[in-house]
Amino acid sequence: MLIDTTAINQQRNHFDDSADIWVFGYGSLIWKADFAYLERRSAYITGWERRFWQGSHDHRGTLSAPGRVVTLTPVEGAICHGMAYRITPDTLAPLDHREKNGYLREITPMHFADGSQAQGLVYMATEDNPAFLGPAPLDAMALQIASAVGPSGPNRDYLTNLASALRDLQVDDAHIFALEQQLHRL
Repeated sequence: MLIDTTAINQQRNHFDDSADIWVFGYGSLIWKADFAYLERRSAYITGWERRFWQGSHDHRGTLSAPGRVVTLTPVEGAICHGMAYRITPDTLAPLDHREKNGYLREITPMHFADGSQAQGLVYMATEDNPAFLGPAPLDAMALQIASAVGPSGPNRDYLTNLASALRDLQVDDAHIFALEQQLHRL
């Protein structure tokens, strides 16, 4: 089911008076930065794992055949690596549109390789949004990803591009790599 969270996110102005804002990307934002940014740095957040549990009816699938994309699930002690972007507030509008299918802006502390930290935003789709698909066996998720195609292209490209980007960052993500292996077996 398609849900447009754009208006909700535009009301969630956590950084109203800031000239710039950090945004943490853990999925396609790692490898597809099609928005203006001031700075890009690898980063990580704690207490979250990346999972292919969100339905994509608008980018990597359709209403009748949704794809699967990543969201975050809380796991104590977990570390989720990704990419942080320093942006101006006007960049939030295109990001809100891009992440509109169930994702909400949340505040998160981000950690950088040099030991510094910053507060930033992360787009997260929780299990209470209508597009949330939840867990499934790897083979079922891989089959869904292999067959789904949407306006942004094949769902399989999303998975393989994410896996490649994580390798470039030298990040080991067991869920992503196991799902990629299952996809290649099909």
